[in-house]
Amino acid sequence: MFLEAIYHRPGKNWSYAFDNQTIHLRIRAKKNDLTEVYALTGDKYLWDQTIEYIPMSKLSSDELFDYFTCEVKPPYRRLKYGFLLQQGQEKRWMTEYDFLSEPPGNPDRLFEFPFINPADVFTTPDWVKDAVFYQIFPERFANGDSSNDPDGALPWGSAEPTPTNFFGGDLQGVIDHLDYLTELGINAIYFTPLFTATTNHKYDTEDYMKIDPQFGDKDTLKKLVKLCHERGIRVLMDAVFNHSGRTFAPFVDVQKNGDQSRFKDWFYIRSLPLEVVDGIPTYDTFSFEPLMPKLNTHHPEVKEYLLRSAEYWIKETGIDGWRLDVANEVGHEFWREFRKVVKKANPDAYILGEVWHESSIWLEGDQFDAVMNYPFTYAVLDFFVKRTVDAEKFSFMLGKQLAGYPHQASEVAFNLLDSHDTARLLTLAHGDKRLMKLAALFQFTYFGTPCIYYGDEIGMDGGPDPGCRKCMQWDENKQDKDLFSFYQKLIKLRKDHTVLRTGTFQFLIAENQGGKLAYLREDDHESILVIINNDKFTQSVIIPVHDQKWMNLWNDGESIQSHKGQLTVKLPAYGFTVLKASLS
Repeated sequence: MFLEAIYHRPGKNWSYAFDNQTIHLRIRAKKNDLTEVYALTGDKYLWDQTIEYIPMSKLSSDELFDYFTCEVKPPYRRLKYGFLLQQGQEKRWMTEYDFLSEPPGNPDRLFEFPFINPADVFTTPDWVKDAVFYQIFPERFANGDSSNDPDGALPWGSAEPTPTNFFGGDLQGVIDHLDYLTELGINAIYFTPLFTATTNHKYDTEDYMKIDPQFGDKDTLKKLVKLCHERGIRVLMDAVFNHSGRTFAPFVDVQKNGDQSRFKDWFYIRSLPLEVVDGIPTYDTFSFEPLMPKLNTHHPEVKEYLLRSAEYWIKETGIDGWRLDVANEVGHEFWREFRKVVKKANPDAYILGEVWHESSIWLEGDQFDAVMNYPFTYAVLDFFVKRTVDAEKFSFMLGKQLAGYPHQASEVAFNLLDSHDTARLLTLAHGDKRLMKLAALFQFTYFGTPCIYYGDEIGMDGGPDPGCRKCMQWDENKQDKDLFSFYQKLIKLRKDHTVLRTGTFQFLIAENQGGKLAYLREDDHESILVIINNDKFTQSVIIPVHDQKWMNLWNDGESIQSHKGQLTVKLPAYGFTVLKASLS
């Protein structure tokens, strides 16, 4: 038994309250080392009467480790616990301080979860588990009101997107196409920034209390939100609190008055006057972009202004949450206060941080509900689209992440495959829609809420920014109707089967040096099996399952019977099937 590989610590993703009665415990061990793992649990004040061994199941694995988990419902919301580790006949008991050859005589040196205090439970909005997001870059979705077009706006889709050109997209354009979004089946929209700014992307905010006139005004937004809500569509706005724009009034004042400006401490200024020397601004910015000076979110006035803005738009327009730009460069204390303000204004608001890497320090219940799940993005693209890793490596990439976050964070993770910041999915797939479909299939049948980048569903392509920001194609003769129908079917599949949103997840097949993949989603009501052949040749996939009939959910009417604990499915190149276990 490799004891040096065993790891557990109280708190974070290892020991946390899932709800007001339930604690999740996790432990790590060397891959394929332990044959059985149990949590030794009880109440410290009533140990002998409450002691219980709870079997732990394998949550996931990566290249080096297995991760085990279990659920505990302590009768008095307190928990003392340790672990019984088994490798065949060999047994070890793990306490907070040591590994023992015999069971501990009392709970004194076991791990402790002192009490499930309801205020400390990390709760996320239930609606997000059921959401299918659609990301809209407002300047490029639809021009519904030509009277508010910016000067020099080009005819819709008449040129390739550049960092500086405009086409007149606005909120009225979104209103005009709500029927289209309803037909597709999405039930949540994420808008990139809507506030006044000088650029076409609006990440250089000029006024956090005003909708950019080229998009409309506050009343237009209120109308849009109301119409969306009537259709069961939630609305998420983008907030840029890490930095402002160069035309933000306080920054203009510093540019004008220098050291005499009352706003100089609103920013991180290294030297005055404000200038750019050898390509480096004399003040902190996003990247080294002079147009985007970094805000001092620890300054009381800055904090008050930004938090007031966050609260105002939720109360005034009824939006359903915030996506937070460059969230990892803003202090944690600001985000803790932000959460309190936003959740007070709307307890059901979704708080989504833009973080491109491992994000557990923001997902402890005091800051974000979720992050933009780029580690998921990388894994899916590497396996399905770029095809640089095999199925086994893909399962390891996701397994490590799944073990790294509390379960409630995984359920509302924002799973995207492309965005305004990346090349489009179809372009990454070199135009091969089979690869694109496999990636989307996995996205819609995995933990977390999927997001479609506008136009992907009709076959739009485009390279990295600005190529990914083309005008939406509204000419139906140029839309890929087959792809649209595919996305419609994916969305309906996810909506029709709760197990695909909140059930357990288990890889059954993840082929080493190959593309065969099979995974099972289960809850108390359904078992759904997804089988994928990410290979250029036809393949037969043999999956270990219980003997029963499996109904084909993707092609209605077909069924297949497993035999002697195995199910054999033949799939064409880049083919897949989605099966549901029959109750009969």
